[in-house]
Amino acid sequence: MIEQALVSVENLALVSALRNSTFMYPLVNAGHILGISLLVGSIVPLDLRLLGFWRAYPVMVFVDVLRVTAAIGLALAVVCGALLFATAAADYARSPLFQAKMGLVVLGVLNAFTLGRMMKRQNIRSLPMESSMPLALRAGGLLSLGVWISVLILGRLLGYF
Repeated sequence: MIEQALVSVENLALVSALRNSTFMYPLVNAGHILGISLLVGSIVPLDLRLLGFWRAYPVMVFVDVLRVTAAIGLALAVVCGALLFATAAADYARSPLFQAKMGLVVLGVLNAFTLGRMMKRQNIRSLPMESSMPLALRAGGLLSLGVWISVLILGRLLGYF
């Protein structure tokens, strides 16, 4: 049943056109990479700040600026990634690498929402700049770094296995 639905997705006219296009598939792939770049490029500096780097700068400067960039990157990566997935949906859905990548993406997004709620609850805006982050925020930053780097690695491996 699921296999048939995935094959049906692969056979949609838009998806067939994308798969067979000389220019569209590479452009969608580039959009996916741009989205990932915006997402991870925003998350890494914030995570490093949570871990104690750049203490001269308030953590909320990072949050206020990078949260929007990360959200735009995530949206772009999801839209373009869904289009790329559709071109070989049945194969990707069976791939343990893809399944692990998607599980980690969900974990990374949930961790980001959790960190946001923790920052709000702990009133991070009122912390002196030089103070270290609470342990839970540091742990969340470390988890985030590990998750998103793993997502990148798994995504690259998908192209080879």
